[in-house]
Amino acid sequence: MATTANIHAPLGAATILHVVDAFTNVVNTVVEWKESRKTRKLLSELSDAQLDDIGLSRADIADL
Repeated sequence: MATTANIHAPLGAATILHVVDAFTNVVNTVVEWKESRKTRKLLSELSDAQLDDIGLSRADIADL
């Protein structure tokens, strides 16, 4: 007769996992925002001709 072990997470483990996931998501969102901000800043320093060379316009920078 085969038995299967019922393995349960300790009480509160799921809650802790959700809190850690939420914190990780916030950190990832902040990192992505900072990278986008840096990209927009660098692109805004380019001339219109340089932006045209890479297929962008000034209006496109705000959408990044």
